[in-house]
Amino acid sequence: MKQVLEKNIWYKLAVICWNDFKNKEDVLRIFKKSYARLKKHGFKGMVIRINKEYHQLNFKANFNVNNMNDYSKWIVENEQELELVTLAYEPKVSVITPTYNTNPVYLKEMIESVLSQSYTNFELCIADDASSNQETLAVLATYEKNQKIKIVYRKENGHISAATNSALSQATGEFIAFLDHDDVLAPHALYEMVQKLNEDRNLKLIYSDEDKIDAKGNRFNPHFKSGWNPDMFYSQNYICHFVMIKRDILQEIGGFREGYEGSQDYDMLLRSLKYISDDEIGHIEKILYHWRAIEGSTAYGIGEKDYAHLAGLRALQDYFTQKDPRIKVESGLLPTTYKVNYPIPDTSNPLVSLLIPTRDGYDILSKCIESILKITTYTNYEILILDNGTTCTKTLSYMEEKEKTHTNIKVLRYDHPFNYSAINNFGVTHAQGDIIGLINNDIEFISPNWLGEMLQHAIREDVGAVGAKLYYANDTIQHGGVILGIGGVAGHSHKYFPKEHDGYFSRLKIIQNYSAVTGACLLVKKELFKRVNGLNEQDLTIAFNDVDFCLKLQEKGYRNLWTPYAEAYHHESISRGKEDNPDKIARFNKEVEYMKKNWGAILLKDICYNTNLTKIHENFGINIDG
Repeated sequence: MKQVLEKNIWYKLAVICWNDFKNKEDVLRIFKKSYARLKKHGFKGMVIRINKEYHQLNFKANFNVNNMNDYSKWIVENEQELELVTLAYEPKVSVITPTYNTNPVYLKEMIESVLSQSYTNFELCIADDASSNQETLAVLATYEKNQKIKIVYRKENGHISAATNSALSQATGEFIAFLDHDDVLAPHALYEMVQKLNEDRNLKLIYSDEDKIDAKGNRFNPHFKSGWNPDMFYSQNYICHFVMIKRDILQEIGGFREGYEGSQDYDMLLRSLKYISDDEIGHIEKILYHWRAIEGSTAYGIGEKDYAHLAGLRALQDYFTQKDPRIKVESGLLPTTYKVNYPIPDTSNPLVSLLIPTRDGYDILSKCIESILKITTYTNYEILILDNGTTCTKTLSYMEEKEKTHTNIKVLRYDHPFNYSAINNFGVTHAQGDIIGLINNDIEFISPNWLGEMLQHAIREDVGAVGAKLYYANDTIQHGGVILGIGGVAGHSHKYFPKEHDGYFSRLKIIQNYSAVTGACLLVKKELFKRVNGLNEQDLTIAFNDVDFCLKLQEKGYRNLWTPYAEAYHHESISRGKEDNPDKIARFNKEVEYMKKNWGAILLKDICYNTNLTKIHENFGINIDG
């Protein structure tokens, strides 16, 4: 892990240095700063400093003219006047806002955005946390007589958790919504929330998409979020804004906890999950919240507030300590991200059966096998080489030698026409392990703990298939999870992004759920493999059998998962060739039609993606093509 961290740091230093060079600044500036930080705060302190500057740079670079133009076009096409309908259920919503020396301009904008809501059964509960700014107090005074607004003035500054609890103490609504003191709600934010409740009265927690707004009111950086994604939530608070939750849940958990300032919302949501099931969480794929991004704010740049990251880390560890004290949480690869480590019990130490179909291809097969043998730190595995008609004497000799010299390697002959699904199904019947690993013969592992990282998730009761982070040989992303609907059936997340890229809102650097992962490197319990009848060897002999398999697991209630901590090169389809002759093209089209017929509705709406993102490209671009 430290080697990976150090490599990432050198990459980030290079990016910062290059940016300084382009801007005609001192190219040694970042090295001087880093050295000073190293002497004063040690290696960890230096890393925090570099990460902070790198992510501020990324923050600005991510929103170039083309992205801004795409989002502007999206706003015009998607935020036309909403046609309101009478709602059968109109609960009272209490909007909670703590204030403290708020810029009077932003404070007024915030209040007016609530008062102008199209849904009218609400109250705005404000707690001022002993502001000393007279202009802030003057703005609040102008709204004191408004019947929709309740204001309490705290005598002592208690910080955001205490102030939020003071505002909560005034609330009488059935549902509570949270709004920061300088942010802005979309005109129909509350209406959309309540309309969602009318669609499903069982919902207890609802969140929406959001964007950022600058000092001049310009909107940018839209976050089109995944549907409820537990493992992503354990990696970062992607829910963030806009959130509405049942008031009785907040009463049950005792409101906000002091001492978790900076991540008080994350802590509150984590503690609330005890009283909320997965199907009681709703997501609205609309921008209902505008997060103020100004100098010094959290929205301005990730990494501005180290204390917020540490508070989130403690909140997450508290949550898992109650579930299982053996589960440990550590900082993730990026600021305000986390990594949850699940125990692999020493008593069970499950055997993993790695199935590697192959035919000839000595160079790629040997590279795959040797990478497993040389670097894999988890040792309780067997390798089943599934030989599909090898004639190359060098390859045959290599397989024979490995089988003789390694008791955990077996070569099984499968002398039938190539059928990826059938070969692996055959392999499973011979597997001794409780965990099955599907491994392409063109995979080359580069992270020593890849198997342990995948295994810790594969043995979890609620997890189905587990996928890895795969790169092309040119150090670009080959697989970062599978997104349904792209290109008609499915595509790979972030394909061709640079290896070190953070991805869309950090998605290339965090553990998360995807509807599917590639079968090129996949772990799953053998019991689950058999429960869904393995891979479909009748209809999906080559393509999409892994997607179909993952969707069958998801249909059974299991969450598929992708981890960036298991890394490998994937020299994709070298041994099989391309779909470039009439027979292969016809077979591929037949498999596409099967997927559309069998999974059509699900392919159109991937819960781990967002309909406002493109279904044409694999880059998380904004959907401006309808």
